[in-house]
Amino acid sequence: MTVPAHREKAHVLPLDSVRGVAAVTVVIHHIILMPMFLAALPYKAWIDCSFFRSGWLLVDLFFVLSGIVMALSYAETDFGRFSLSDFMVRRLARVYPLHLVMLVALLVFRFVRIGFVAIGVLSSDPAAFEVNNAYSFLLNVFLLHSLGIVDYLSWNGPSWSISVEFYTYLIFGMLLLISERLASIRYFYVCAIGLVLGCWIVVTFALGKSDLQLQTDFGLLRCIASFFLGVLTAKLVSRLPHEINRYTQGAIQMMALGLTLTQVSIAEAYPGTTFVAPLTFAIFLGSLLAFPNAALVPTLLSTKPLVWLGRRSYSVYMVHAFVVLLAEYFAKALGARPIAALDSVYPGLATSMNLIVVLAAVLILSDFTYRYVEIPGGSFLRRAFGKAPIFSPSTAAPSARPSN
Repeated sequence: MTVPAHREKAHVLPLDSVRGVAAVTVVIHHIILMPMFLAALPYKAWIDCSFFRSGWLLVDLFFVLSGIVMALSYAETDFGRFSLSDFMVRRLARVYPLHLVMLVALLVFRFVRIGFVAIGVLSSDPAAFEVNNAYSFLLNVFLLHSLGIVDYLSWNGPSWSISVEFYTYLIFGMLLLISERLASIRYFYVCAIGLVLGCWIVVTFALGKSDLQLQTDFGLLRCIASFFLGVLTAKLVSRLPHEINRYTQGAIQMMALGLTLTQVSIAEAYPGTTFVAPLTFAIFLGSLLAFPNAALVPTLLSTKPLVWLGRRSYSVYMVHAFVVLLAEYFAKALGARPIAALDSVYPGLATSMNLIVVLAAVLILSDFTYRYVEIPGGSFLRRAFGKAPIFSPSTAAPSARPSN
């Protein structure tokens, strides 16, 4: 068996947990703003607030965090022996198995729905599925669906970010490889600075957008800017002084957390502030990386439930659109009478129960896909390309799980 060119680095558990919390926030965001639920459920959920309504912004936290993790794993420790092919195989093995499984699940769902329409069980609603065609399916298969080729989300909508992030990985790997050939890590970081500034300037000023919500049009620029900001954050953190007592470190982290929560909460009222959100996220994530033993925040983020959630964060993100789709049909079939009965007990009870049930279903399904799709699927792809498996859930201690 071929020895891999890179050895995966240990996770920083608080960063993993933040990813899990962010994934759940994105799920809640989509549930409370789903048009079908808004039409069927007359009252808002009890936790419907500006923070969750602007939860889409936390996708940029994913991008920044990915840049940090990739920089920690490859930019410094493996510089001089970087293998682009091994790196891209690892990235593909990490994201592709679940992406493909969800595509197939949605394809099966569409065929089942067409069958129900044909026999008269469901009414025809072609507008809801016009973007889910053979062409967009093929683009999804090759992770090309959010590179500006089409101007709509299709199939598994949240996977747009996986599309742009995969090709950002390629840019990262190529820059690192070129830097090796030039024997200059400084070249890599200078290019990273150029990419962050260039993409941010284009996104902020040249495109005329009112906020950062770019997906199938210029989502790649959004991802590149946030990802390489994460790369630079990891570098800056390595140069910070660490002779600060843990309580001061904790205070810094609490302020950074407060800044992050405020940033997301004001995005709805002040959409222009979203253009600086990646920097806000970088400050918060950088504080967690710089001060892993600070008081309070790292301890809270290292609790078992959040660690569990962090490990399944990718599954949570990737399966939730499918669960929401099923829940929409269930709400439609349920009808208005049971919903009205629940709301008569307390306004918003039906909407809040719907949120709880859908979220619980997402967590249950994500645990299944994590165990039976992500881990074995990644190992299978690694073996298919002649490499050692990259996932080893039963042999690593929680504090030393391999980084992906």
